[in-house]
Amino acid sequence: MSTIEIRHIVFDIGKVLIHYDPQIPYRCLIPDQAERDWFFANVCTHDWNVEQDRGRSWEEAESLLIESHPEREDHIRAFRRHWHEMVPHAYTETVTLLECLVAEERDVTMLTNFASDTFREALKRFPFLALPRGVTVSGDVGLIKPDIEIYRTHAQTFDLDPAATLFIDDSMANVEGARAAGWQAVHFADARKLRSDLAAHGVHLARQERRAAL
Repeated sequence: MSTIEIRHIVFDIGKVLIHYDPQIPYRCLIPDQAERDWFFANVCTHDWNVEQDRGRSWEEAESLLIESHPEREDHIRAFRRHWHEMVPHAYTETVTLLECLVAEERDVTMLTNFASDTFREALKRFPFLALPRGVTVSGDVGLIKPDIEIYRTHAQTFDLDPAATLFIDDSMANVEGARAAGWQAVHFADARKLRSDLAAHGVHLARQERRAAL
């Protein structure tokens, strides 16, 4: 483990602070699992959705798919229309750690792959996302993790020393991207492991009380 003091802590958002699962609304929209699996593998794919995280508009994204799959127009448009159902709740224990770090005046920011408009929607629904000093949203800067440039952009924007920065993400590819940018990074699994990882990097929380996630 590095002996460099951690002065900056950077959180991912999806699957670290808030739950995300695009299957949730589609279990009603496309009840048959085999058909639903086909839809996500061939129509509203992960790669398609990532381009909205990179900054592509939903209008353009929907038009591209409808041109190729006109018979699926309703299901394609449902992805954005039902997005709010895909993020049903926050991870209370992880939010508690975030709140404690901020309360102890640690330098906390966020770096997330998120479409610009859906991030603003999430910010209204989950006010704790406004607690850190700031956030880099991929859809705003036209870059996505694990592209090394987004880590460099975040570090420059918030004046972070990469070697003194600890990044937390549920994607191992994004963790490796941060390390390639000179950051320290840990793979998120749950709040208990994160607390242990923080301590292993010399970040010991003095405040342990549980606070309710909004």
